[in-house]
Amino acid sequence: MVQQAGANVIAMAGKGGTGKTTLTALLIKYLVSRNLTPVLAVDADANANLNELLGLDVDMTLGEIRDRMKTETPQGMTKNEFMELHINQAVIEAKGFDLLVMGQPEGPGCYCMANSILAQVMEKLARNYRYLLVDNEAGMEHLSRLNLRTIHTLFVVSDPSARGVLTAARIADLTKALQVEVGQKVLIVNRVPEPVPEALDEHVKQAVAQTDLVFGGYVPASQEIFQKEMAQESLLELPEDTPAVKKAFEIFDKYLKK
Repeated sequence: MVQQAGANVIAMAGKGGTGKTTLTALLIKYLVSRNLTPVLAVDADANANLNELLGLDVDMTLGEIRDRMKTETPQGMTKNEFMELHINQAVIEAKGFDLLVMGQPEGPGCYCMANSILAQVMEKLARNYRYLLVDNEAGMEHLSRLNLRTIHTLFVVSDPSARGVLTAARIADLTKALQVEVGQKVLIVNRVPEPVPEALDEHVKQAVAQTDLVFGGYVPASQEIFQKEMAQESLLELPEDTPAVKKAFEIFDKYLKK
């Protein structure tokens, strides 16, 4: 997926349990509330649940389309046409943004032709959007599969622990092995108790000093977000003055290319 000139590509990465997908949902809320639309959000986490935090249902994933293309391409239709038709059908349309879910990665028998066609069709689709937002797994393999050339902002999310911050630093270093140009890498420490523990501050300073990460800020633990998630309600409904939402928005304001 090669973005069109002028498009803003944002990637969110972090190990499981950090609240990475929660922050992705808040980022979508931020972009829509600031009229920085249209937005295409791609859930590239195999344990896909971004749609649930947005109050959306998923009927078809890109992985399912890729698998169907191997056996179901009708006579008289090219594989590209088949893929494009079904990807357009898989787009979940919402107010100000659309969502696509990658689904499970391919099995041991990688069908490289299918992945190549997927990247071509996604490139064409992405031209229609102002922002492209990719919610990744920690390893970020999907960034290569989507054929992204540039990421303007990579948010790396950590939980408030020494091991979490160390893992975030390692994730940031992983991008050096990918053929992707990354503009800025921003560390966000999520679900932080107040006051912020001094030891956590020290671990963050070390991670920033030893990598090319910049420190975006601490997002406080949020009972309001917890209650929304437990009730299976959309995080888009959270008031902007919710402390965690307010802090996340401040970070996005500072680091996102408008």
